[in-house]
Amino acid sequence: MLRTVPAVALVLLAVAGPWLAPHAIDVPIAAPYAEPGSGAPLGGDQLGRDVLTRLLAGGRELIVTSVLVTLLVTATAAVLGTVAALRPGIGRVIDRAADVLMLLPAVLGILLIALSWPDGGRLALIAAASVMGVPYAVRLVAAAAAPVVASGYIEAAAAGGERLWYLVVREVLPNLRATLLALFGLRFVAAVYVVATAGFLQVGPQPPAADWALMIRENAGGIFLNPWAVMAPSIAIGLLAMSVNLAAAALVPLSGRKAVTPL
Repeated sequence: MLRTVPAVALVLLAVAGPWLAPHAIDVPIAAPYAEPGSGAPLGGDQLGRDVLTRLLAGGRELIVTSVLVTLLVTATAAVLGTVAALRPGIGRVIDRAADVLMLLPAVLGILLIALSWPDGGRLALIAAASVMGVPYAVRLVAAAAAPVVASGYIEAAAAGGERLWYLVVREVLPNLRATLLALFGLRFVAAVYVVATAGFLQVGPQPPAADWALMIRENAGGIFLNPWAVMAPSIAIGLLAMSVNLAAAALVPLSGRKAVTPL
């Protein structure tokens, strides 16, 4: 459980950050790219706004968006991957559709969907990131579900007339808890990467919103004047991805027999 503490602490800090911010996010308090001082511990950004304030206020939307994308991708992949393992005919169709989507780079797919849905905002970003993340996750779930589906009790349940939905929800998915937790951690890291990349490309949050990825883009030109304006949000994104991935790995249930030391 100690491995989950950094992720929980960072998420709580990002969620409560807007209430902890010492200044307004859009009010200049120093010179552009001012060095860290007493009024601004991390200095100023390109407009003289407090970097610490914008850092505290910029993580909540990124985390919420990444969690929603991860939940949608994991849930969709869990159902489709299990159905693909139970019904090989449907599985071949799912595999071919996944192959087509995997040929399209994630960032390009997000740009296409977001630009074709100009009023979608963050909803368009969530939909695009979810669609682009499902093909990779489906392959992993289908591979993990295959040996479970081949086991005797699944065959007995199918022979007894149980419906497909019952087999998916009650028989197969409970035996994939470890795989799904590991998948959640991996897809969260991927979602943070994709959402941050979209924010860097200004697909989603727009200035003067406080967003970690947007902060990196806005202050890249002054990195040598005040490095913290770029380094602070970059470190925050990296710590968020790593800590949540470690927490998901720590929550994976142990399986198999433990080794017994001979007397």
